[in-house]
Amino acid sequence: QVQLVESGGGLVQPGGSLRLSCAANGFTFSRYVMNWYRQAPGKERELVATISNFGSSTNYADSVKGRFTISRDNAKNTVYLQMNSLKPEDTAVYYCNTKSILNNYWGQGTQVTVSS
Repeated sequence: QVQLVESGGGLVQPGGSLRLSCAANGFTFSRYVMNWYRQAPGKERELVATISNFGSSTNYADSVKGRFTISRDNAKNTVYLQMNSLKPEDTAVYYCNTKSILNNYWGQGTQVTVSS
């Protein structure tokens, strides 16, 4: 059974940093591309960052390029999202995600609030 468990969210001031973690189990982690999405109130869920199965390739939404870094540790079955220079518009629930041919798997989400 696939499980994705996010952690690391919280309240941070503008300009601050947070690191999100997503612990995965129930599948062969190193075989899968991993994604971070976010959903702000009243908005659609959007793709924030993607990392290839061995971490050699990453992609980011334009809105977070240069501020966020996705990484993974296949030995720990964990994917990370380092978020720097946070802005109020980064406030959202952040979700870890992976996809197989048949299924789309999500964690429960972790709230990130950027406010002074």
